[in-house]
Amino acid sequence: MSLILTEKKGDISYIILNNSKTRNALSQKLMKEFQDELDKLSKDSKTKVVIIKGNGLSFCVGHDINELVGKEYDLDHFKEIFYSCTDIIKSIRKLPQIVIAQVHGAAFAAGCQLVAACDLAVCDEKAKFCTPGVKIGLFCSTPMVPLSRVIGRRNALDMLFTGRIIDSKEAKEFGLVNRIFSVDKLDIETEKFAKDIAKYSRHTLELGKKAFYEQIKKDEFSAYDYAKDVISENCLSYDAQEGMTAFLEKRKAIWKNK
Repeated sequence: MSLILTEKKGDISYIILNNSKTRNALSQKLMKEFQDELDKLSKDSKTKVVIIKGNGLSFCVGHDINELVGKEYDLDHFKEIFYSCTDIIKSIRKLPQIVIAQVHGAAFAAGCQLVAACDLAVCDEKAKFCTPGVKIGLFCSTPMVPLSRVIGRRNALDMLFTGRIIDSKEAKEFGLVNRIFSVDKLDIETEKFAKDIAKYSRHTLELGKKAFYEQIKKDEFSAYDYAKDVISENCLSYDAQEGMTAFLEKRKAIWKNK
């Protein structure tokens, strides 16, 4: 059985975690298949938006604990697991496409990390989030990285030190998710959200994603120095000229994604 399924609808691609028996725990096999699909998407010039979702009762409950317990395991074994997960997170960040996490059920530990690592996130009203590692003596050190950058220090430390579960409403208040939908409309509303993005130039979206993550690492004035060059060069692109001309001519732009 494939632990990762894929689907494509026009310029929107889906990556579907497909191990409902373990609530989509990030086993080594699942992560290998996940990474393979991300590598394929990195070369896909047609897809504009990627939606990551899970089959079964939950989005993802984190790592497979069975692969973390055992005296036979050495440091290299644990490094292989967490390095693989980190590679997935880095790949998501580096993808040229905009990535949306579509969350239902539980997004715990590394599953919560996955949500925080995506560019955008939506959930249904019953979704739950937590970083419970502290409860089992394994601090959520890697989930801490994107989480602290998305929801801020105080909120991240609240989740990390208490391991408590937050609901969809609090997740939105924290800034962990962008939008909340009803359970029965999660699929259709997420796709609608993706289509709202995918109608724009692929070139512009890719440029914007790269520029956002580059400037966010800089101090304010350095960010301006970087951004002013990006937008100046952006003006030379075909799609920028087409988009501005279409605006002046009161017509729909015809993107060539360049």
